[in-house]
Amino acid sequence: MERESFARQPSLLHDSGQLRGGRLRALDGLRLIAALMVAVYHFGGRGGEVSRAWGSSAREQFPTFHTFFAYGCLGVQVFFVISGFVISMSGWGRPLKSFFASRAARLLPAYWAAIVLVTAVFALPVVAFRAVSPSDALVNLTMLQQPLGADRVLGVCWTLWAELRFYALFALLVVAPGASRRRAILFCAGWTLAAAVARGAHEPLLDIVLMPEHAPFFVGGVGLYLVHRDRRDVYAWAIVAVSWLIGQHHAVAGLWRAPSADAFANRSAFGIMLVVTLGFAAVTAIALGRLGWANWPWLTAAGALTYPFYLVHEHLGWPVIRLLHTTLGVPADVTLGLTVLSLLGLAWLVHRFVEVPLGPRLKRALASA
Repeated sequence: MERESFARQPSLLHDSGQLRGGRLRALDGLRLIAALMVAVYHFGGRGGEVSRAWGSSAREQFPTFHTFFAYGCLGVQVFFVISGFVISMSGWGRPLKSFFASRAARLLPAYWAAIVLVTAVFALPVVAFRAVSPSDALVNLTMLQQPLGADRVLGVCWTLWAELRFYALFALLVVAPGASRRRAILFCAGWTLAAAVARGAHEPLLDIVLMPEHAPFFVGGVGLYLVHRDRRDVYAWAIVAVSWLIGQHHAVAGLWRAPSADAFANRSAFGIMLVVTLGFAAVTAIALGRLGWANWPWLTAAGALTYPFYLVHEHLGWPVIRLLHTTLGVPADVTLGLTVLSLLGLAWLVHRFVEVPLGPRLKRALASA
């Protein structure tokens, strides 16, 4: 009863990731780390189109580090845990319209800019990478290209499709009826059980809606938000523990062997389990306030760059790598660093000139509609 009454109080956290007494800057830093993990995976931990940019396989470019870079794809799972935490923070104590407006304003401006940028760059004759058709490019503006079967402009957009489904489930089952500790616990328990049933049923529709392979990470993030609200909450800790147990299983099952011809089959089960565990541990430390010392202002800027960087890095990284390494002969390790820095610079431009002016306007327009 005591914990339930606490959960009904106004949230101590705002949508921006701020406490009334300060900001969770460590969460911003963890976002950037996860994005950089994904970037080194795309640039040096797999094959495919990036091999054309390097002029050879990333195995040859990074004979030692490509093995470690291959684990960078697990940055996505870390993102999903963070998302579960942040979306709980965003939806607590908010009406559905406000929740929807905040999510749309956060995702859409940078996403639209990334679609336009990548489409425009790939349309240039000097960029020798295949562009999607104009019709498919337009469909990509909806974020629904994957279920509609259209070609994707952004390789990473499959994660946004997973995020959208999580938002819809959380909005309908937690935000709309009024967020509370009890409702969040029931949501986590129900989704976990339903996702397990969906995995066993081998029913495509259930897989699409319930996302068995991703659900444990989102649910684990929600559980960690409940831990953040009350670290004595036994149910919240149980949610986190079960989510970690199921999540590492899905990660190992999906990534131990190469999931496609372009991936490298050099990840070990232990390595996958370790990275997943470290991701849960990092968010847990933030939830418990153990990383409050990481309160440097630059982490806020890093957090702001993470989303636009994540969107543009893969496809726009290819022509940068090709220019620096294949055309100019810059060494592979220097090329990797310069590519990441240049795309962080582009991410700053998208944040400064797209997200900052358009995000608040879109949020106000949707909230007042």
